[in-house]
Amino acid sequence: MVKAIRVHELGGPEVLKWEDVEIGDPNDGEIKVRNKAIGINFIDVYYRKGVYKAAAIPFTPGMEAVGVVAAVGPGVMNQQVGDVVAYAGDPMGAYAEEQILPADKVVPVPSSVDPTVAASVMLKGMTAQFLLHRCFKVESGHTVLVHAVAGGVGSLLCQWGNALGAIIIGTVSTDEKAAQAKEDGCHHVIVTKQENFVDRVADITSGQGVEVVYDSVGKDTFEGSLACLKTRGHIVSFGQSSGTPDPVPVSALAAKSLFLTRPSLVHYTAKRDELLETAGEVFENIASGVLRVRVNHKYPLSQAAQAHLDIENRKTTGSVVLIPDGVGL
Repeated sequence: MVKAIRVHELGGPEVLKWEDVEIGDPNDGEIKVRNKAIGINFIDVYYRKGVYKAAAIPFTPGMEAVGVVAAVGPGVMNQQVGDVVAYAGDPMGAYAEEQILPADKVVPVPSSVDPTVAASVMLKGMTAQFLLHRCFKVESGHTVLVHAVAGGVGSLLCQWGNALGAIIIGTVSTDEKAAQAKEDGCHHVIVTKQENFVDRVADITSGQGVEVVYDSVGKDTFEGSLACLKTRGHIVSFGQSSGTPDPVPVSALAAKSLFLTRPSLVHYTAKRDELLETAGEVFENIASGVLRVRVNHKYPLSQAAQAHLDIENRKTTGSVVLIPDGVGL
């Protein structure tokens, strides 16, 4: 038996229960991983609340972790006991001391990257990679609007986009987060409690608008995001921390021939070579210093409920990780 967080009913952070679970042994093509660090992402909140539907209830949340291979199932050729590996995306179940994973869903963690950093950045980093390079290919000279630019993905989009030569406009909720965004290279920071971001973007771009908006906020920002785009601009809606955006008629895109996408990481890393390339590029950029990952908050795995509460109350910045009890913070 090992310890894990389990959800028996949908709701607030209080539904995250610390329980004993039996995970068994790996089957064909599987490995057992003893987790060293577990990343928290807003998608975990969506599943806990029921915004996204888990395959079954009860379930163990969590979409990314780094750990040590503890056992290898039949037919596994590329991993062995003792390897440090990471995964992000499916299958859900990272909020656990140990978990069973498909061997083809994990990637090796280079020694140049700390396991805690890797756990905090796998999902966010691979998300930033496909958003910047494949949903819309950001190039030097592009002007980009990033909402929640001090958050986990937002910070990486800002740093990586800046390294690509783009002009980054970012929105934040507080002056403290504005200071972090400036450290990350954000060229224009908008504190939304003090300024209207649509008006400010118009001022900054001399009314031209931006090539692309990366919007993880959703309901509170979506209509404004559309207004910030230039003709043939792209809106990439990849989250909804403020709630689901109101429905938009297709005709609303016609006024400026806009492009709208609602992408998912699993569709951009479904093939093994895509997964390895995407993760490898994230790790390379961390090792080279292009990406500075802030692991600003660590919680014991048993206190996942408190971590969720703090995230939803916007008390966190950067990345948040859970450390299995006994591993040490």
